[in-house]
Amino acid sequence: MSAQNSAGIQTLLDAEREASKIVQKDRTKRVREARDEAKKEIEAYRANKEAEFKKFEAEHTQGNKAAEDEANQEAEAKIAEIREAGNKNQEQVIEQLLNAVWTPQPVPV
Repeated sequence: MSAQNSAGIQTLLDAEREASKIVQKDRTKRVREARDEAKKEIEAYRANKEAEFKKFEAEHTQGNKAAEDEANQEAEAKIAEIREAGNKNQEQVIEQLLNAVWTPQPVPV
């Protein structure tokens, strides 16, 4: 009877080990699946945030572009104004320079 009990106990221990192996494989499989699912979620989240950032960047870059264009227009207007003033007074300035060079004015030392 004791041999029969011993064989029964051994069978139960073997069954327990086999069940433990099956449970461990299942846990490993679930962990892998969870890891893969988490990676997919992370990639989806990253893609979503990247799209949001690009949209934000595009919206704010356009505002900078408009300000830059306005500044360029103002600069061009000022340059044109300065050139016009230079062309308007060019003859008078040249005449004054030539007059200053050709007319001696002695200064006592």
